[in-house]
Amino acid sequence: MRIWTRAPLRLRLTLAFAVSMAIVLAALGAFLHFRLSSELLRSVDLELRSRAGVITSALGEPAPVPIDSGRTVIDPDEAFAQILNRDGRVLDASRAVRGAPILPASMLRDIGSRTFLTRQVPGIGDKARLLAVATNTDGERVVVVVGANLGDRAEALARLQLLLVAGIPVALLLASVTGWFVAGAALRPVEQIRGEAAAISRSGPDRRLTVPETGDELARLAETLNAMLGRQQAALERERRFVDEASHELRTPLAILKAELDLAMSRPRDRAELAETVRAAGAETDRLVALSEQLLVLARSRSGHLPLHRESVSLREFLDRSAEPFRSRAAVEVRAPDEPARVDQLRLRQALDNLLDNAVRHADGAPVTVAAERDGAAVRISVVDSGPGFPPAFVDRAFEPFADHRGDGTGLGLAIVSAAALAHGGHAEARNEPGGGARVTLVIRA
Repeated sequence: MRIWTRAPLRLRLTLAFAVSMAIVLAALGAFLHFRLSSELLRSVDLELRSRAGVITSALGEPAPVPIDSGRTVIDPDEAFAQILNRDGRVLDASRAVRGAPILPASMLRDIGSRTFLTRQVPGIGDKARLLAVATNTDGERVVVVVGANLGDRAEALARLQLLLVAGIPVALLLASVTGWFVAGAALRPVEQIRGEAAAISRSGPDRRLTVPETGDELARLAETLNAMLGRQQAALERERRFVDEASHELRTPLAILKAELDLAMSRPRDRAELAETVRAAGAETDRLVALSEQLLVLARSRSGHLPLHRESVSLREFLDRSAEPFRSRAAVEVRAPDEPARVDQLRLRQALDNLLDNAVRHADGAPVTVAAERDGAAVRISVVDSGPGFPPAFVDRAFEPFADHRGDGTGLGLAIVSAAALAHGGHAEARNEPGGGARVTLVIRA
């Protein structure tokens, strides 16, 4: 099996074609042999019926029974006949079988109106086909047995077998050679696509494969590969933009932190000034830590390795605990059923903290609502504010990293929300409310 899978595709196709052709040719040869054998035997049986009818019809007539070859019905070299009484005694016979009864007396009692047999007959070199017909003549039950030598039939079948044995390998060889060239012609466009793909991998994903105008499987393959290249290019651009924007976001707090430290070391300072410098440096360090944690969550979610530790919690209690730290800045109302849900509290809390922080900042003191409802196996958690809402152009890319429409954050909050929803087997939605304000919804399987 390992050798087969490592063999060239063209060779495997040719061998598979050759094996299929061998099976087809063998089946065809067996069918031809069976059909010829059946037709020859049927022809012999028809001739035997005719001969038996001539003899049985002549038994009750005063003229001699036409059983010998001299009477033009039976050829002594190919056919023969006997008339036997119920005891197996030969009443009349053709010259080839006058020596002994063709059928023993024990079989004659079981003969019906018409019985076909194939057996060896004394005095006949090859096997013979027999037809035994029981009839009555002059008040006595007799059995007319006519037979035909099957030597010609066996000879014809032997010639067919010889032709099949000699012809099938030649036909199989010709078919294999044809299959080799046909497989090569069929795989040539695939090789061309492979060469173009190799060139694209060396030059860059902005190029595309040439799509054949045939509209067949190869054209669909080229279209699929072009779509994959398009997605790969878009993913690379997103990754490049992600790295650039992450570097930019990290550069600002690092630059501020370095400036504070350089300023503190530039000249002697009293204790109060040093304490203020340390507080500023600590604030920037906290910002760096938070940004690093957000980037780590996004990196893990993008690679599909964001781990979850699900626990059963009360939806209402969990949302109340999440909203409590923000109630000092705005009126946060929680509407949720008191029923259990299995969630990762850390990841879901990260998402809710980002949503509530955005809602409180943008609501300008207006109330914020956190609502949850069960929808079959899913839970829908919505955070709604009464602020100005999202800009229309921002809604479609709200969950992309660093998509900050106000410029007062890192733009990672909603991306974290989407990552948490995806990790829970769901998704995130963002839209503007008809009466004003924004609504962000997490749909998770819990």
